[in-house]
Amino acid sequence: MWWLLSAVVVTAVAVAAVNRRHDIASALRLMGAVPPAWLVLGTLLEVLSLTCMAAMQWRLLKLGGARLGFALMGAMAAAANAVAGALPGGAAFAAAWLFGQLRRRHVSLVLAGSVLAVSGLLSALALFLLLVVGVLAGSGSGPAAGLRSAVLWLTVALVLAATAVVALSRFPSSRRRAWRLWRRIGVRTPRVWDIEEGLSRLVRHVRASRPGVRPWLVPFALAVSNWILDVACLIACAWGLGIALPWPGTLTAYTLTQMTGALRLTPGSLGVIETSLAALLVLYGLPADQAIALTLLYRIASYWVLQPIGWVSWLALTIASRHGAVTLRRRPNA
Repeated sequence: MWWLLSAVVVTAVAVAAVNRRHDIASALRLMGAVPPAWLVLGTLLEVLSLTCMAAMQWRLLKLGGARLGFALMGAMAAAANAVAGALPGGAAFAAAWLFGQLRRRHVSLVLAGSVLAVSGLLSALALFLLLVVGVLAGSGSGPAAGLRSAVLWLTVALVLAATAVVALSRFPSSRRRAWRLWRRIGVRTPRVWDIEEGLSRLVRHVRASRPGVRPWLVPFALAVSNWILDVACLIACAWGLGIALPWPGTLTAYTLTQMTGALRLTPGSLGVIETSLAALLVLYGLPADQAIALTLLYRIASYWVLQPIGWVSWLALTIASRHGAVTLRRRPNA
């Protein structure tokens, strides 16, 4: 069904491209005039963005007591990013692959699963924070004008929920009731139980070694930096094209596009991100050919250039894992 849905999306994008072929031709002419230095700058910003993602996961592993080299974590993050961009629903395949790599390096089952879950949550919260900033900084016009109230109410609800959790956690009776409810939910589904167990162990380990909120601030800051550097890549591509971006609508268009792309309906959300970002930029006042040129150049720097890097990392890690497995079979007492 996922492959069928991907085929439908690709067909729809292809039809839209045919209808916009004159704008695409004009966009390609604009892209041909871009100095290569701007594409190099955009690629470097994307590498830094991916490095922040790896650093966030590395930091969470360190908080959980695991000891992995940062270079190794960076290679795994690059490879997982390539896997995620290769198949429809690739994020699930990438998470499974990264989970397996962590387990091969003696990271415990619950810690590996917890780190992947927490890193995904922090990344989602960071992206939502950028959406809130874009909506609040906006003038109330544009395609996201109808979302303004919904985003504000959702933000208030999240703040109130977090405040209530912190307040209730100070009362032992409230903590016991919440813990019983938490466990009752997990008993019904083994996977939920495993996730609960992993998250609970990670939180207990962090609280025992470094209590308070401060240990979580660095991973969250890295999650925010990951998205900010990606936005910086988009800005660099716009400057290379000589395009004046319609701020702050661009930030809102970017976050809405990333949320749509997170569904991974196609490999690497190809067609989905290009169509969504270009359409939203046009709705915020950018000419169609400029919006298409900016979107395509941004995707070259943020997706196409990173794919070979990721697959080289994947190949190196795969060879290293197989070599390690052969060594252990030859030395059973090791």
